[in-house]
Formats: sequence, structure tokens, C-alpha cells
Amino acid sequence: MKRWFAIIPLALWLGWTAVHAERADLGAEPNPLGLEVRSAVMLDMETGKWLYSYRGDAALPPASMSKMMTELLVLEGISSGELRWNDRVRVSDYAAGVTGAGMGLQPRQTLTVRELFEAMAIHSANDATVALAEKMAGTEAEFVKRMNRKAADIGLSGGTHFANATGLSSEDLSEFDTAAADGETRMTAKDAALLAVRLIKEHPEILDTTRQAATVRTSSREALQTTNEMLPGQRFGTAGNDGLKTGYTGRAGYCFTGTTVRNGRRLITVVMGAETPESRFEETRKLLEYGWRTAT
Repeated sequence: MKRWFAIIPLALWLGWTAVHAERADLGAEPNPLGLEVRSAVMLDMETGKWLYSYRGDAALPPASMSKMMTELLVLEGISSGELRWNDRVRVSDYAAGVTGAGMGLQPRQTLTVRELFEAMAIHSANDATVALAEKMAGTEAEFVKRMNRKAADIGLSGGTHFANATGLSSEDLSEFDTAAADGETRMTAKDAALLAVRLIKEHPEILDTTRQAATVRTSSREALQTTNEMLPGQRFGTAGNDGLKTGYTGRAGYCFTGTTVRNGRRLITVVMGAETPESRFEETRKLLEYGWRTAT
């Protein structure tokens, strides 16, 4: 009995030590704006200058921000002729059953590439994302190989690794035999910003999609709302914001890669690991205020 009393305080001490060690690590790098996030960066897209970086090289779970790579590959497929916007996509059992945000797809339903792409980019629909990945590569696992090859090709760091097309955790996908679940997806905030730049520069038409407050499924007329509450007219509406990608899982916390233009100057912001859905936008606002105030 005495042994148990000795073990319990030891376990509590070890837990306390782990939590405070993590907090110490989070505070090890200067964070002059006092942002309440695990990582944050701001990049001037035209000059390539990093205007702010707090743990920008830390490899963290990005949640649905990883869909920016899926978007890039789909847009490349459209450009090369591998895909067409009006191609029909047949929905698999896995795509229909995947967890998280979705557009309510049903097995064997068919939709166009455009419908699925807009649902992914605007509403962050996981079912649409899996359906597109399977359309392009046959299986999500094969699509993930493309994602990681592309990451290497465009010079993302070794801190970034894609495990699936959606950014969900492997635990979320464990019940699906055809899911790609090779470890966990991770990204650095700097890589998320660089991926956003690549996406915008090579396919500026992405902003025609991400600036939309909602998309409507042609087949059902169902409105799918944006997850980006910094778009003008939304709750945290900010003039000049026209994208780009939110994310959330229990492991990742609340994340946001934003792009905002003012007087012809575009800033890319990334926050990872915010504690609430609201704070990811509030912390992004702090970055932008700093950026507009200090950058020349």
C-alpha cells in the first residue's frame, strides 16, 4: 500500500515536469507580439522577407492546412489536362465515411471535380478531399506519395511530411482500410507560408475560389459556408483578405494560413496551435497590424 502512495506523487511530478518542459520549449524563442499560439510566421510575398517568425521551423500537426498541397496538385492536374473541371467523380465508401467537416457525400454518388474542389477549398470538406485524391491517383496512399514528392520538388523542409490528403490524424482514419495513414502529417509554419506562395503564384485562380463566402453544390443546391472568418463580411472580416486555409484537429489545435493584400502588397500569415477557433483569427489580426505598421 505504501508503494502506491510513493508511486502516485512520482507520477504527478513527472506529468508536471512534462507539461512545464513543453511550456518552456514554447517560450524558448522570442515572441515579441505575445501570440498565444504554438507557432506563427508572416511573409511578404513580393520580397520574400520574413516579417515575423515564432517557432517557424517547428514541425507541428497542421490539420486541414495540409489541403493546400492537395489543392496545388489538383490545379496542376487541371493545367496539364489530367483532370477537367466537369469530370465526374464517383464517391467511394471511404470518402463518404471519412470523419470531420464534409459535404455529406454518399457512396457511389457522383459529382464534378469543380464541386468537390470548391467544397474542399471553401468548406474544408474531408469527404471531397478524399474523393479528389482517389480520382487523381487511384488510392489516397498513392496520392500521398505525390504530395511528398511535390513537397521535395518545391523545396519544403524536412520538417514537413504528408500522411494523408486531409490533415486528419492517423487515429481518425484507423477504421478505413483504404486510408493513407503512414504516421502523422506535420508541417512547419514557414513551409505552410511557402506552400501558400507557390499556390498563389502558380495558380492565382485559387483566390477566385477562396474569397467566396460559400459554395453551392450544383447537384443539391446545398450551401456550404466558408471556414475563413477573416473574409470581408464575416465575423472577423478584414479588408483585403481573400484566403486561404483553416485547420483544426485535437492534436493540431486551431490553425490558419491567411493571405491579405493592401495597396498591392500581399502578406502571408500562418498561426498554428491556437486554443480557440476565434483566437486563430485574433492572433492573425495582431500579425497583420504589426506587418502593416512596420514593413516598408
